[in-house]
Amino acid sequence: MTSVSAFLSPDDLQFAGTGPLYMKLQQALEGAIKSGRLKSGEALPPERDLAEYANISRVTVRKAVDELVREGFLVRRHGSGTFVAKPMAKVEQPLSRLTSFTEDMSRRGFSTRAEWLERGLFTPSPDEMVMLGLPAGGLVARLGRLRIADDNPLAIERASISAEFLPDPESVGDSLYAALEKRNVRPVRAIQRLSACNIKEQDAALLDVVPGSAGLAIQRISYLPSGKVVELTRSLYRGDAYDFVAELTIG
Repeated sequence: MTSVSAFLSPDDLQFAGTGPLYMKLQQALEGAIKSGRLKSGEALPPERDLAEYANISRVTVRKAVDELVREGFLVRRHGSGTFVAKPMAKVEQPLSRLTSFTEDMSRRGFSTRAEWLERGLFTPSPDEMVMLGLPAGGLVARLGRLRIADDNPLAIERASISAEFLPDPESVGDSLYAALEKRNVRPVRAIQRLSACNIKEQDAALLDVVPGSAGLAIQRISYLPSGKVVELTRSLYRGDAYDFVAELTIG
């Protein structure tokens, strides 16, 4: 663990900027991270050490650290301490192309994997019955996954597919669209609705962000050439990791 004196001197705090003490400490720590004096993955000294060295209260230290965690410079790990966060590269996703997460990340050279949260056949909810056009007594395949690229959790995806199109959800590997393509039911168009949100505690733990962090909620309804709905997916993306880009033209 790095000693406080290695990256923060009393002068650093004194001249770190204007405003209250917690803000000066926040700016000093942020400067140490940006300059490389505090490196990615490095543990931050205990709050009591920071408080004693800077001659400030632990309440002040906690407030500065909380702000840096909220802004993504630091990350708390339960039982381990507070660490300098790994820089998160923004992913730009065009809205004009219907592709899977795996295809998107592979095209950018990222290694991808998924952690399954849910996978199986279920009795559909009223919402699923209406949106997927399911018959009475029909089943729905549900696929819930945490999507990870280069070891960074980026999104939570929860997809619903009629069992008519995906009778064996256990057969789905890295890509849902690849599995649907094998059954000749890959969607050809989709309608997406995007909305800003604050990430709730349970999802924040999965995405390794602070509860209340900015997120992007997306609902996608995908269609076959016949016009029949094949997929209903609700996704939650980290706001600090994803940018969705749309090209606009006149006329």
